[in-house]
Amino acid sequence: MTLDVILFAIVALTAIGAAVAMILSHNAVYSALFLILNFLAVAVFYLVLGAPFIALAQITVYAGAIVILFLFVIMLLGAEKLKEEDPVKWQRPAAIIVSLALALEGTYAVFGKLDRTITMKPFVGTLADPVEIGTVLFDKFALPFEITSLILLVAVIGVVVLSKAEKKEGGK
Repeated sequence: MTLDVILFAIVALTAIGAAVAMILSHNAVYSALFLILNFLAVAVFYLVLGAPFIALAQITVYAGAIVILFLFVIMLLGAEKLKEEDPVKWQRPAAIIVSLALALEGTYAVFGKLDRTITMKPFVGTLADPVEIGTVLFDKFALPFEITSLILLVAVIGVVVLSKAEKKEGGK
């Protein structure tokens, strides 16, 4: 085993563990913190693959901005405890079926192609150049980029408004 494979295994186990802990956590703040850990593990994958710009964008945009926004909304709304309600009757069997399908697909992806070796060679091309990424993002995709930010802003405002309306109804 080479150092690259050992590093990959450690980061992969960290990413999987953080994802499972995020899903199983009963506290919304802890779930958001586990999400940050998962994003950091993905950023390490990008660094190993030779894409430092994408790794830093992963940390800055996802771990730095979006999750902080999630934490802000969670703490603003006081949603640390979820309401205990009966789930939809079909939800649990559907989740079990989808989980089994994903586990089978992952098992096939890992063990079904044993003749392939793991190579961690960095991608060399124009896609990893920050100037090219910025040019494409702000020339060709400026409108979708701005629409996405507007949708996120409207979603946060909608959550705050709906939360305040529920608190007023519950307080009467």
